[in-house]
Amino acid sequence: MTKPPSLFLSHGAPNLILYDSDTRDFWGELGRELPRPSAILIMSAHFTTERPVFEKGAHPGMIYDFGGFEPELYQMHYPAPGAPALAEKAALLAQAAGLAPMVSDGRGYDHGAWAPLKILYPEADIPVATLSVQPQLGGAHHIALGRALAPLRDEGVLIVGSGGATHNLRAFFTNPDTPPWAASFNEWLNERIEAGDSEALAHWEQGPDALRNHPSAEHFLPLPFAFGAGGPEAKGKRLHHALVGPLSLDAYAFA
Repeated sequence: MTKPPSLFLSHGAPNLILYDSDTRDFWGELGRELPRPSAILIMSAHFTTERPVFEKGAHPGMIYDFGGFEPELYQMHYPAPGAPALAEKAALLAQAAGLAPMVSDGRGYDHGAWAPLKILYPEADIPVATLSVQPQLGGAHHIALGRALAPLRDEGVLIVGSGGATHNLRAFFTNPDTPPWAASFNEWLNERIEAGDSEALAHWEQGPDALRNHPSAEHFLPLPFAFGAGGPEAKGKRLHHALVGPLSLDAYAFA
């Protein structure tokens, strides 16, 4: 079985999947290029808890956790089966690392999960387990969580962090141009990722204009999680680069 990399995907707005764009094309191509996973474990920025929570439901429903978008988005379905055994095993790995996880049953797929997966794997025939982000616990915690789960990749599990490399929505709705503070943080982030700089990602708030790019942490933290899931010697490679105003849609692989 081919061992997949771990991924970080900037998922953008849910309607990204409706229209032609370089990012949507990239997701579709990525799904065709990656080795077919045995299952998917995805951390979404839209599933936030105080400690790690793994969803083990066998048949997750849909969560339309947004408002004001095109009506067809609220009719979409992603009927991929859940992955109960994967969720339980991942929770045991997190428990062994001292990370105090929980397992839930009954939470559906939010758009941080179903929007990119619907383009990557449109057949919806790969089992999916979802995992929460802990916004108050910081980058080092998420690296440690990713590293605890990295052995799952040896079993063909694709580990994904779904968030945003930059995510200042107020700035996005104020000015359509890309401000220098977003471009500079995005490039600093790429440099630190490709250098395998775990210290920089653990203390990402010290990056240039970091808190301006991320007024809240939940969209950033799936990135250090994916970095950690790449393994203790992981370095990242930027697979896709796109800026829409102050929002980066960059994507990375870690191995």
